[in-house]
Amino acid sequence: MKVKKEILLLCAGIVWLIAGVQILKIAIVAYQNYLSIFHLLISFLIFVIFWKCIFKKMLYKHVKRIMLYASKQYIWKFFDMKSYMIMCFMMTLGICIRNFHLWKLMYIAIFYAGLGSALCLSGCMFLKKFIMYRKEEVL
Repeated sequence: MKVKKEILLLCAGIVWLIAGVQILKIAIVAYQNYLSIFHLLISFLIFVIFWKCIFKKMLYKHVKRIMLYASKQYIWKFFDMKSYMIMCFMMTLGICIRNFHLWKLMYIAIFYAGLGSALCLSGCMFLKKFIMYRKEEVL
């Protein structure tokens, strides 16, 4: 199934937002017994690191690549192969950390709150790019 490039932006936004929300849900449940200003500050620091050093760069890389497409593309082309591999690795690592109890619940709460927030922001930014593109196309 091939779609227009703006649909690729929409798909990327939805996927990143769903991933972020799922990770935040895990963090919120885990945070119940560990909530403190100090832990929230560490989560915020993790958010800033992931957003500024990883996800923001990936966002612009993918948006640029998608916008260069001249014709319709397969719907899964919102990511490149490297990004799919990174996503699989991160999901596998997260599942293993939780299922094999490799980290204390407190560390999962702190880390996942920052990571999930950065993923949600990335998803929202993809959706913003989708909306901006749609507005430009209408004009």
